[in-house]
Amino acid sequence: MTANVTLPETGDEQTFDAQGTSSAVARGPWQLAWARLRRDRVAMISLGFIVFIALVAIFAPVLAHITHHGRDQLFNGPGVLSADDEPSGPNGHFWFGVDPIGRDVMVRTAYGARISLEVGVVATLLATALGTVLGMAAGFLGTVVDTIIARLIDVVLAVPFVLFAVALAVRFHASLGVVIIVLTFFSWASVARIVRGQVLSIREREYIEAARSLGASSRRIMFVDVLPNVLAQVIVLASLLVPAAIVAEATLSFLGVGVQPPTPSWGNLIAQNSVNQGAWWVYVFPGIFLLLTTLAFNLLGDGVRDAFDPRGDRTFGRS
Repeated sequence: MTANVTLPETGDEQTFDAQGTSSAVARGPWQLAWARLRRDRVAMISLGFIVFIALVAIFAPVLAHITHHGRDQLFNGPGVLSADDEPSGPNGHFWFGVDPIGRDVMVRTAYGARISLEVGVVATLLATALGTVLGMAAGFLGTVVDTIIARLIDVVLAVPFVLFAVALAVRFHASLGVVIIVLTFFSWASVARIVRGQVLSIREREYIEAARSLGASSRRIMFVDVLPNVLAQVIVLASLLVPAAIVAEATLSFLGVGVQPPTPSWGNLIAQNSVNQGAWWVYVFPGIFLLLTTLAFNLLGDGVRDAFDPRGDRTFGRS
């Protein structure tokens, strides 16, 4: 007769036989991390909400078709304007109410989720890929390459984000593509700095020396032997960069130098409607979705970090 016991500290499992002798269940680090993450209720609830928001974004056209309210369609019939010619609040026909020119706030919020998630995910993927490659090159190759990349990282991290991002967006005419490029430019350096530090700590280990002695090229060593050992840290950092990118896009759009109307994003929805202080619904609902989405990504990122490092010896501090 055997019994499985989960260790509360790490989430690892041990098997005890009838004599009380224990043996650890053989599982890889990725399996263990996934098992720990599944037991984190906050992280799982956050993941569920993120999936929900992603489905809302993907099926925004379906929502528009079901409600018969187009993304930019103007309404001026009953239930749209009040007796004082003010936009109507939430009701049975417009669940989130309408904005000052008669557009359905719920449909536009759903379409705004598409833009915000697209910018957050694409910018994070590009920044993570670029930062990982440059960080590995700096940490592994050293000498001149390390000096150049390290100084470049310092320069990017020293630039004031908002001022420079606004300047770039104005200079190259604000658009979705420009916003993604700007966010990528300002995000890769933090990834590269973390990866560089990790690579510096492992490049002299025995298995790296063994690969060198067998004649493996630097490129092969970096991507076959080094990359798997920094991948967990990269995934954790990427999960925390997504909400930062979403908030940055909303900030630029709110300031008028991000995604431009009539294309809706949560940032410009809040900016366009915030002047109507009496019609609270036109900026509260996009704001709530922005808040909950960034909170969910941050909580999931914390859960991923704890899953990879259950004992608390973390590369990253708590957000």
